[in-house]
Amino acid sequence: MNIQYPNHINVAQLDSSRAFDCDVVICGTGAGGGVAAEILTQAGYKVIMLEEGPLKRSSDFDMQEKTAYATLYQEAAGRKTKDKAINILQGRAVGGSTTVNWTSSFRTPQKTLEYWSDNFHIKDILYENMEPWFIRMEQRLNISPWASPANENNTILARGAKALSLTPKVIPRNVNGCINLGYCGTGCPINAKQSMLVSTIPTALESGATLLSCCRAQKILTEKDKAIGVKAFAINKYGKLKKDIVITVHAAKVIVAGGAINSPALLLRSKLPDPYRTLGKRTFLHPVSLVTGIMPKPVNAFSGAPQSVYVDDLLWRDGVTGKVGYKLETAPMHPLLASTVFLNHGSHHYDIMQKFPYMQASLALLRDGFNDDSVGGEVTLDKYDYPVLDYPITDYIWEGIQHSWLTMTELLFAAGAKHVIPLHLDSSIYSSWDKARQAIKKLPLKKLRAQVASAHVMGGCTMGGDINNSVVDSHGRYHHVKNLFVFDGSLFPTSIGANPQLSIYALIAKLTNNLIQSDSLK
Repeated sequence: MNIQYPNHINVAQLDSSRAFDCDVVICGTGAGGGVAAEILTQAGYKVIMLEEGPLKRSSDFDMQEKTAYATLYQEAAGRKTKDKAINILQGRAVGGSTTVNWTSSFRTPQKTLEYWSDNFHIKDILYENMEPWFIRMEQRLNISPWASPANENNTILARGAKALSLTPKVIPRNVNGCINLGYCGTGCPINAKQSMLVSTIPTALESGATLLSCCRAQKILTEKDKAIGVKAFAINKYGKLKKDIVITVHAAKVIVAGGAINSPALLLRSKLPDPYRTLGKRTFLHPVSLVTGIMPKPVNAFSGAPQSVYVDDLLWRDGVTGKVGYKLETAPMHPLLASTVFLNHGSHHYDIMQKFPYMQASLALLRDGFNDDSVGGEVTLDKYDYPVLDYPITDYIWEGIQHSWLTMTELLFAAGAKHVIPLHLDSSIYSSWDKARQAIKKLPLKKLRAQVASAHVMGGCTMGGDINNSVVDSHGRYHHVKNLFVFDGSLFPTSIGANPQLSIYALIAKLTNNLIQSDSLK
């Protein structure tokens, strides 16, 4: 399918500065920006989208890790927390992370929405308020439970879960015509994944929107107490700003949708009023712990739908605000990514990679932000105005990581693994559950020794009804500047306890509809 992108300008190819005018300028084209752009243009508004990444088409996606990580991810897939203890995978291309995610699509858990309503006083956020928007976006993006048989990587997770009397379930995916290639993380070469790149953005462009790619929003322009537009720079293929090419967009409304980390960073660079110092705080990661099993037969975890089975029995293991709960899923295994998560070197690393075809990878996605000992991280700016995320791993999170190592290790032995390896610099290759259990309890709970990762960054522009602990109100409006909105996952006041893309789609569809219906845009 050849998708057209009319009204697209690659700003990196301009030889002079340009100025534009529109009704709404949207900074970012991921799950939030893409949805908002489509709804606004179809309602008749003149929209300009700014995206710091490049526009890549399905023909550019060659299923090669070395190509994808360098061109489609923030910091060439090398983004980390300030202390380098957590790897963060985040997209940087037209479509944002939706272009490179693994397609898992969950509704926001009901308990999460109740927690937001009770503790952050967000209006109309309960499940009954959100359900119509979940349905709308599920229909728009063809989201449904994966009907094909799970690949071996996911089958092992299901088998082990059943052996432990847990309940594996089928993951809903946003795909149409998927042929099980298994390389969703490098961009879908057949446009089966219903990312923003192939759905809302082309529709918005056909309806008259303009897309400026390779264009980094640098500053929100204000006049008195109102946002009036955005100043941006061209950015070259290496991510370096071309400050001689300035893009100025004047607009009646400004929507920030760069995703968590980038959205608070843009607002911080703009030096906007923030009297209660809430901007950038409460940034959450769904910290991920990993365990690998060596199975007796080839798993080939690089092939097939990356994620099709999940286990939620332990997501609320101690209630909503008790010990941190976690969701169990699998991780696709591709050689470059896999080789970076094993922390050892030399012959030990070589021996592990020799077993690559036989590896099963399980992950636990920890639900952070629901406890006073889990307040998340903070986004600040370095001396070059680039974002830095300081995310301390607290004892509360470490307890969950250790608990999840034990669960996944027992599960993999129950599923038939010959050996199991918790991803920790001091772990060994364990051959029995009893030996592994005793060893895991002694592994040092220290950063840079345990392998911790994240692919779900949330928060930093907290939504809420209390101006003292939030950045925007229940409509996504910035508390202290008029005509300025935040429409992306940075709104979430906690993590959500599930892969977040459908939660962002639904919430932003709801907020954009509210924006259109309000008098403020007219």
